[in-house]
Formats: sequence, C-alpha cells, structure tokens
Amino acid sequence: MATTASRASAVLSLRMDGELLDRLREHAARRGMSIQDYVVRTLVRDDFDERFKAAVDETERFYGPVPDLPGPCEGPGPSGTGHGRAT
Repeated sequence: MATTASRASAVLSLRMDGELLDRLREHAARRGMSIQDYVVRTLVRDDFDERFKAAVDETERFYGPVPDLPGPCEGPGPSGTGHGRAT
C-alpha cells in the first residue's frame, strides 16, 4: 500500500478467518464500537507505537541511552535523595 500525504479515506478489503471475525466482533461490542472502528483504532494505535519507538530509538542514538532508573517495586532510597533500592 502506497503512502500518501492525503487524509482522504480509502477502502481496504480483508479476508479473514471466521473465528478471528467473531473475536473482533466481541472486542468491538465490549467497547460499544463497530468492527470497522475497532480495527481502525487498533491499527492507528499500533502505528503510533511503532512511530513512538522509532522516535525513542532515534533520540537514544542522538543523546545516548537513558540511564537505569528505579523500577516500580524499588523504594526511593535514602531519605531525601530519591535514589536507591528498597531494603
């Protein structure tokens, strides 16, 4: 599929397994969406994730990797420093 700068909508026809269509229908129904809206939203989210990762990778190439930070289960460290690990 060619990439264009146009924001005009286009038609994409898909052939898919009946089980997949049923699962998509269920996922869409849980969110009160049409299957078309659900699939488009999923594709847009996936595209955003890929573009965001590419931007992070490019930033790391330019500035260097991000230093390790404490994870969610690690404490703030010695009082007042904001660094360290839970003991």
